[in-house]
Amino acid sequence: MSTQQSDTSIDPDKLKAGSQRVFGLLSGALISAMIHLGDRLGLYRALHGAGPVTSEELANKTGLSERWVREWLRGQAAAQLLEYTEEGRFSLSPEMAMILADEDSPKFAAGIFSDFPQRMAILERLPEAFRTGLGLPYDARGPEGARGIERVFAPWYRHSLIPIVLPALDGVESRLHAGAKVADVGCGAGIALVQMAAAFPQADFHGYDISEHALARANANKAEAGLSNLQFHHAAQDGLPADASFDFITTFDCIHDMTHPAEAIRAIRSALKSDGTWLIADIKSAPTFEENLKNPMTGLMYAFSVMGCMSSALSEPDGAGLGTLGFNEQVARSMTRDAGFTRFTRHDFDNPFNAYYEVRP
Repeated sequence: MSTQQSDTSIDPDKLKAGSQRVFGLLSGALISAMIHLGDRLGLYRALHGAGPVTSEELANKTGLSERWVREWLRGQAAAQLLEYTEEGRFSLSPEMAMILADEDSPKFAAGIFSDFPQRMAILERLPEAFRTGLGLPYDARGPEGARGIERVFAPWYRHSLIPIVLPALDGVESRLHAGAKVADVGCGAGIALVQMAAAFPQADFHGYDISEHALARANANKAEAGLSNLQFHHAAQDGLPADASFDFITTFDCIHDMTHPAEAIRAIRSALKSDGTWLIADIKSAPTFEENLKNPMTGLMYAFSVMGCMSSALSEPDGAGLGTLGFNEQVARSMTRDAGFTRFTRHDFDNPFNAYYEVRP
């Protein structure tokens, strides 16, 4: 078909909308880089509660160059992340402060931008993964990757795990008070375990992970909290024992990342007492692509998958490759049943991203 003929088949409105869509996505990527800088340089924290400030005032407060701060402020106001007044002053609203500045807020989201440079650097290695089928290991993003994941999930652990989630599980809270033995498989930086170990000092807690960077963070978090009822284990060297000794096991947002999730689920079944409980938190998704398309966040989730979750799950030649959206409820029910679990209850803890399953032998 000639260029002239193909041009006649082009819908100019669709062409315009497509161009706007593409440049809108580019805008999001570059503004995300600016959010990373604002978080890393402490600019949001400096703006939090400061009221309307000039670029000179913010630069003096942070010890940064005024000209660079001015350009960043103007971009943030243009992106509607900051508020601007005609007097040349900028401010962070209380609502945006919860999202970008206050790490104690349950709505804090800036943590996901912590490892933005490392995540983008992964792009240089992905063409080879596309050619060979072999993904990158979980630690590919380095120490900042572990820190970023820690900051993403920490607010939920701090605000929801102890007061909301554990009381909703049948008999779990009473067993923790009585001195239960607990494991968190794929524990990451150990924030969930630190919260539980502090709340239930009689219980015995164990964290398992294969990430060197995450385990380093976990042990540092344990030391800072001064806990003696918590141990961390490198899962490749000191794995979950198959002795049915655990009363309670948790897996938070990690099954879909695993190269061999079926093996991990069988190991959890072997480690759990016959009357024990396994709490699964994993990405909320539907069984089919068509159903997932109804969620406006699905495109982002697939991008996360290619750059992290699926890549990790394919980092060994025989990896399962579930990916970010691959461990939906239907898959979870099937895989847990195959491993010998007989009871499966879904909980709704008002989390837009995660589904929660209470599973028992």
